[in-house]
Amino acid sequence: MTSEAKLKIQLVLAIAIAVAALRAGYVVYERHREGTEQAAKQAPPLNPDYYVIPKKLYPYDLKSAKQLTQQPVWVKEGYRFTYYPYDRARHHTDFAHEGGLLLPIQKLEIKDVVTDTAPHATRVQQVMAVFEQVGKAYAVPIGSQTGDRYQIYSDEMFFIQDPRELYKHWPPDVWESIEKHQIKPGMNEFQAYFAIGMGVPDRSSDPAVKTVRYPNGGKPVTITFRDGKAAEISGG
Repeated sequence: MTSEAKLKIQLVLAIAIAVAALRAGYVVYERHREGTEQAAKQAPPLNPDYYVIPKKLYPYDLKSAKQLTQQPVWVKEGYRFTYYPYDRARHHTDFAHEGGLLLPIQKLEIKDVVTDTAPHATRVQQVMAVFEQVGKAYAVPIGSQTGDRYQIYSDEMFFIQDPRELYKHWPPDVWESIEKHQIKPGMNEFQAYFAIGMGVPDRSSDPAVKTVRYPNGGKPVTITFRDGKAAEISGG
């Protein structure tokens, strides 16, 4: 075989190898594209609730906590926080008599933030948010003071923005149920605690199924969530 013939054969083989490589690359690309499109079709849409970031005040002492008086606040978890009658003239909280529990998404106008001493904890000052309800003054604990150290958890208790604006992407019928403190199938867990307050989850081995028990102000409700949506509702 002449050197010229060998060169032609080598050239043909090189072209064949290049074509095969291009074809293999194209097949891999097509499979990757189809897999990506299929995954995108199967993936659930992102929950817009995750993008809601409520503002916080980050209070660190009595003075900074008084920012609560500058705008309305809304209760985050109903039926969790106990409030007490408050005597404005004596600047005294009547810890011996409970006034009730703050309701889900209850709107409050905080009139003042003060410190007071609870009978069961005389060495610790309670930080109290004072508000009015039906013409009477009440106070709810929002933190504590020990010496010069404060622990204030009002950011975990209250929204300082109207939750109806924060979660305006929720459908009107969901907000209607929330305002009536009712649960209906299809609501997510966040919407449920807006409607009927705090809940206590049962242990579960299945991450797709979650059962939560809500005290609901003395009218207990049990909800089983499947894939994040209320599927079974009992009580209430």
